[in-house]
Amino acid sequence: MSILFEKTERIVTITINRPKAMNAIDMETSRQLIKAWTNFRDESELWVAILTGAGEEAFSSGADLQTAGEFYRNMTPFQRRHSSENFPGLGGITRHIEIMKPIIAAINGYCFAGGLEMALACDFRLASENAVFGLLEVTRGIVPGAGGTQRLPRIVPLPKAMEMILLGRRIDAREGLRIGLVNEVYPLSDLMPAAYRLAEELCQNAPLAVQAAKEAVLRGLDMPLEEGFRLEQFLAEPVRKSEDAKEGIRAFLEKKKPEFKGR
Repeated sequence: MSILFEKTERIVTITINRPKAMNAIDMETSRQLIKAWTNFRDESELWVAILTGAGEEAFSSGADLQTAGEFYRNMTPFQRRHSSENFPGLGGITRHIEIMKPIIAAINGYCFAGGLEMALACDFRLASENAVFGLLEVTRGIVPGAGGTQRLPRIVPLPKAMEMILLGRRIDAREGLRIGLVNEVYPLSDLMPAAYRLAEELCQNAPLAVQAAKEAVLRGLDMPLEEGFRLEQFLAEPVRKSEDAKEGIRAFLEKKKPEFKGR
């Protein structure tokens, strides 16, 4: 299997398992990723996902240029724009599949092109000290096509995004931390334990509230402030009526730890 799907209570770890190919995404791997993300989205008992790559060298080097490149070259422009069924945005989460549950990228090594675009689609990015980031597409005569030109400038300062997108420049983990691309940097041996700690911390919160808050943030980014306020209230109201909201208030008054159920 080129994708591993491992559950630990309410956390799932999705591992790109092609270390000899630097965890590049070929057609079959993309299909397996889509299935994995769909399962995570639809399984109510799973609250947080961690995305990582097998081995110590690479998170993902992006699309497998031999298979995916040939796939796209043989399609018409119309087919490429509407190819969600066969190759929807590099493994699903970069386009077409919306997931409002929190996702953590545990970036172990090279994170290039579509690999970085997958990481940009995650909510948290933790990096190992040997991580290297780059949108290298222009050096191969192509354009980042899985959200890189849109998400990167929304996360890092525009001049740095332009360097990475237009020049294909690479940056290391410390530079990624400095410009806000990643949340934290760890020694490689500490990366996955840190990702699990973060996932467990997220699981302490009410999942319906976490998901509604994530949706409010993402959908509100491109809205005028007043429209964003309305969206916030629209998403918050059902959560206020949930069993978890009652549990949170009860636990606060009784000075106990809440036991959220996702209802």
